[in-house]
Formats: sequence, C-alpha cells, structure tokens
Amino acid sequence: MTSSDSSNSEQIPLVACTVSRDVQNFDLLIEDMEAALGEAWGDLNINEALAFFGQPEATGIEFAAVAIDDSDEDDIPLLSEIITMASSRGIRVILIAEDVSPAVLHQLLRQGADEFVPYPLPEGELEAAIERIRRREEQATVEGTPFAAGNTPGDGVLLAVQGLAGGTGATTMAVNLAWELATVDKNDPPRVCLLDFGLQTGSTATYLDLPRRDAVFEMWSDTESMDEDIFKQSLIAFEDKLWVLTAPTDMLPLDMITPEDVGRVLEFARSKFDYVIVDMPATLVQWTETVLNAAQIYFVTLELDMRSAQNALRLKRALRSEDLPVEKLRFCLNRSPKFTDLNGKSRVKRMAESLEISIEVQLPDGGRVVTQAGDHGSPLAHSAAKNPLRKEIAKLAASLHEIGKPDAEEAA
Repeated sequence: MTSSDSSNSEQIPLVACTVSRDVQNFDLLIEDMEAALGEAWGDLNINEALAFFGQPEATGIEFAAVAIDDSDEDDIPLLSEIITMASSRGIRVILIAEDVSPAVLHQLLRQGADEFVPYPLPEGELEAAIERIRRREEQATVEGTPFAAGNTPGDGVLLAVQGLAGGTGATTMAVNLAWELATVDKNDPPRVCLLDFGLQTGSTATYLDLPRRDAVFEMWSDTESMDEDIFKQSLIAFEDKLWVLTAPTDMLPLDMITPEDVGRVLEFARSKFDYVIVDMPATLVQWTETVLNAAQIYFVTLELDMRSAQNALRLKRALRSEDLPVEKLRFCLNRSPKFTDLNGKSRVKRMAESLEISIEVQLPDGGRVVTQAGDHGSPLAHSAAKNPLRKEIAKLAASLHEIGKPDAEEAA
C-alpha cells in the first residue's frame, strides 16, 4: 500500500493494485487511484507481481494498473507474463504507458491488457477506464440473454470466414460482419453469435476488447457433456448485442478438437442464434469439412497478389479431391482497387478468369483506421462509421439479412 497505514490495509479489502518498477515515478497515477478507490488498493513491484497473482489473496483483485515507461522496454517478456497471468485469474489490466514505442504497446495489448491510458493521465481517464471495465463485466453476467428463445435445432444461418493468406482481412471481416448483422434491424435485431475457431492465434477477443475465459477451454475439452449452461458460460457479450466465443486463453493444437466437437458446438449455436459467424483458422484442418458442410456461405478472403492466387487454386483442388461443396465458397477481395482504378479492375478480372472463380465481394482498403480500430477493440461502426470498408461490410450484412435463410441456402 502506498496510501494507508498497515492497520487500515488489514481492515479494507483490496480491489485493485498498481504494478510498476517504482510507483513513485507515476505520482499522478497514485493521486487518481486514491481518488477512484480511496485506500482499497495496493502496489506491487514488477518482480513481485507474478508470485502475488498466483496466490489465493489475488482472487479479490478486480483490476491491476500496469504502469510502464521507456526504461521498462527491456522487461517486456516479464510484463507480458504478468498480464497473461492476471488475465487468466480474471483480473482486468489497465495499461498506463509513457514514452513507450507503438510496437511494445501493441504487444502488451495483444497479451490481454483490457484498457490503455497514456501517462501523464488525462483528467478523469483512469476512472473512465475503470467504469468501462466494470460495465463490460456487468454485461458479461447479465441474465437476459438470447437463450430466452431458441430456434429449431440447426436452424440459424451459419456464415464462415477464412483467409487464404495472412493479412487478407478475414478476422476484420468476421468481427465487423457479425456486428453489422447484430445491429442491422433496430426494431427487431437478430440474435448473433461470433465463434472464434482460431485456437492458436484467434484474435476476435482483441478486436472487440473482450477478456478470454477459461470456460472456453473447459467447454472444448468435453463437448459431449455440453449443455445450455456450459455453452452460455463460454460466451461473453459485447454491448449486450453480440455474443462471442473467444479463442482460449492459451495456444492449443488445432487437432485438439475433433469434427464431432465442432459439430456439437455449431449445432448448439445454430439452435440459439439467428446468425452464427465462424472465424476460421487459415490452416485447413480435419474439421474444416464439418464447418464447410454446415455453412450456408463460406467466405474466403484474398488479395490481388500471387500468394492469394496460388492458395485459391490449392484450396479448390483440395476441396474437389475430397468431393466437398466448392460451390459454397464466396471469394472476397480485400483492398480492392478503387472505382477509378481501371488498371486495377482489369487485374481483378484477369485474376478471376485465370482462377476460374467469381469474386463476388470487393472490400475497399480502409486504411490505418482499420488496424487502429482492432487495436482499440471496437467495430468500425463505432470508430469509423464512414470508412469505405465499414460501409461495404454493412451493405453485405444488410443484403444477407434481406435475403434471409431460405434464399441464402438456395444461393449456396
């Protein structure tokens, strides 16, 4: 404790702590912690944090404010481990940073930090970050879930998204398509679920600023025993409109789950939601066939380059060799040429003809704001509503919703 004597620290339960090399270097943080929490917080040195978070006493900690500056960049591996440990114990992390490189911030945010606040702290920003964390926790435990009503088993529309190469925008498309579908009808919003099947590097949690839950691993470990309560506990709400099954906390082998496991989860999700969006790993696995067969539409993202062209041919060849429904594939061109780029449009046409495919969705280049939206954990509709990529995904969601399930199945 930095703000009370030892007798008070025994009487007041701690709900938060700071983690830093020396908290006295962040005097404004001390003031803001006292203003927000009074004496219900303590201080940990970065060398003490791992041991403390592993103890039973840490269960009462609601969040940790991890404060760093440029002199801490040599300790990034340790800080990453601290953030991961805190997240695994259900402790939310607010990252306070001064003069730290964007690469370091990016790395720590992806390790599981829930909020980022620059130092010196803007007035009221720490309290706002605490409020956002508490609000997300309330939303995650709210009782009025979409489980109040159910579909006929397997009745929800299943849309899968897979990238043909890294960086082709598959997760960006999956996350934003799910959000646009969840908000497509203000009067009668459909129930939408986003499933992250990227067991190793899935990042829907990062893109929506959601915590990863241990319950996800527990669900995948025994899908035969899965019931409504277990499935519900594995999901987390984003603004009480979109329900998300994040990737597990730890990296897991893709072959840890079987086609039967995937089939059970898909069937359960489709029985509870109107739309189920699956963010697939880039790798073909034994259960890719399960998702492909169950999906009404299987979106495949690619770019106007040689690697995408080669992988498109290889994907088609692999599916045809197993007599799988290639006709369900819908190719989506990421960073498509602008309307006035006649040369670029000619290249798109030649690519489609040479691959013998139809590029039905062309997603414009949204620029740096797309990456920034993902790093800040918000859909494009929140942070860049007029962005051309957001507009195109919103248009796609509206057309899918208008078509409806029967026509979507017929088109597939």
